[in-house]
Amino acid sequence: MCPTPIPAGRHWDGSPHVTRRSRPLRVAGTSPSRLLRAGQSRCCRQCGNRIDLYQRTDQRPIALYPGELAAADVPESSRWHLSGGIAHPHGDGSDWCRIPHALLCPRRTLTCHTAPGLEAIRRQLAVRTRRMIDTGAFTPAPATSTQPATVTTDAGTGEPDRPVVQMLLCRYLAERPLNDLRCVAQTRHRHRCTHTIPAHASPAGTWRLLPATTQHGQLALPEGLMAVYDLGQLPYREQLRWRAQRCSAHAVSGAAELALAGWQPFDPLLHRAHIHTRLPHPTVRRRPRS
Repeated sequence: MCPTPIPAGRHWDGSPHVTRRSRPLRVAGTSPSRLLRAGQSRCCRQCGNRIDLYQRTDQRPIALYPGELAAADVPESSRWHLSGGIAHPHGDGSDWCRIPHALLCPRRTLTCHTAPGLEAIRRQLAVRTRRMIDTGAFTPAPATSTQPATVTTDAGTGEPDRPVVQMLLCRYLAERPLNDLRCVAQTRHRHRCTHTIPAHASPAGTWRLLPATTQHGQLALPEGLMAVYDLGQLPYREQLRWRAQRCSAHAVSGAAELALAGWQPFDPLLHRAHIHTRLPHPTVRRRPRS
């Protein structure tokens, strides 16, 4: 009995080899958001369940439940829909919508009554959270205190951990110190860029004491003056680079983003705990006497 040779390009059972070519993730040039789908998923710090981060029309991030829900079960004030990667705070007229994760998070206390369908999802997330805690896969974040947070600063320079930056005639609250702001662009190896936003060792802006006003035309807050890192003297394109949170190498490139920019529009009433009334100053080291 002569064995039958296996034809080239086929498996042992005669089925053909199928070689699937990997397709890189791309972002359309007309999309208002440059964030890749791979960079939108996170885990809630309170319950450990998956959330999808999207940018709202006011440039603030929002955490949405990953799946779509029936619009009839979601209150009108909590309906969201996506268009071009941007989350809009209302329904799009369809029978389905997205809902903020805060309304389903089992670690949060709801103050209003929800539909039975939402309560069922909330119980499922609570069971999943308890299972992850029991297996050691998730450690919940400590409960936040109702007392106002103190402004933490660096011991060497006195710079706030979350400084207020003024650029493009607006003020933004940074998510971390300025020297630790990391570029959000994707590299050729499909990893997040490891470069930081400051292009040179010398400071790009100037620390100033400016009035702590809420908005144009409103009265000043009781604090009077606050420390602001002013980038207004930089060229317009350089301020755009800071606002997009990109390094010098990815400033004008069409690379997609693997994370949202860590800026929040500064509101002195909401971010009052991050108001710093003194300018950062480096410590002066005295030379030892000979």
